[in-house]
Amino acid sequence: MDLFEDAANGDDPLSDGLHWPRVRAWLHAHPGPLTEDRALLEELGLRATDRNVVDFGTAALGRVEARLEAVVERETDARRRIETIARANFAAQTQTHVAALDLMEATGHSDLARRLDGVAQARFGVAGAAIALEKPGVIPFGWRALDPGSVDRLMSEDGLHWLGPRIEGLNLFGAVEDTIQSIALIRMAPRIGPDGTARHALCAFGSTEADGFTPAMGCELAAFIARVVERMAERWPVAG
Repeated sequence: MDLFEDAANGDDPLSDGLHWPRVRAWLHAHPGPLTEDRALLEELGLRATDRNVVDFGTAALGRVEARLEAVVERETDARRRIETIARANFAAQTQTHVAALDLMEATGHSDLARRLDGVAQARFGVAGAAIALEKPGVIPFGWRALDPGSVDRLMSEDGLHWLGPRIEGLNLFGAVEDTIQSIALIRMAPRIGPDGTARHALCAFGSTEADGFTPAMGCELAAFIARVVERMAERWPVAG
């Protein structure tokens, strides 16, 4: 009595210690019961081709297709994320360039401060922006005054920018000061003193969101705006 006859009679083919090596050897010697059983092959996802050959192509192809679909889906998601980031970067750069052109139309220090605050709100969605200049010396109308040494204390002597939570007592944003939760400070040194001497200054941006500005963020666009403000300010030297 063979393996299949045992099964047909209700006997357990594994009860006598039958294991895969025996089943494999039997199938190798008697392929007909498997290759001729079309219903079983279809249930297993296989198909018979030539005599004594079982084609595993259907099942294998299904697995390959599934893997390819997963790869395509991952690549599509990655491409979409890259495209989204690229569009956001392009939009931010465009807004920055438009803001720079607006700042370049300023007619004086006070107009420059007003335009900076306006473009920061309109173009970048922040709560406000300000220009702060260290004393001693004349502080242009619309600019904020800082005590001597304030820029180095806030930025460290070699620091160029600072992004993070609001600093209490800084008072740079006027009427919206109480709503500010995070800030970006960019160091400037406009040559607006007597005989073109440089003075320590800051270009400041404020957000009402706690994560509006964080240390992990890049600030290239904000720094670019600060450089435009710095160069524009030098058009009108102050008296002291």
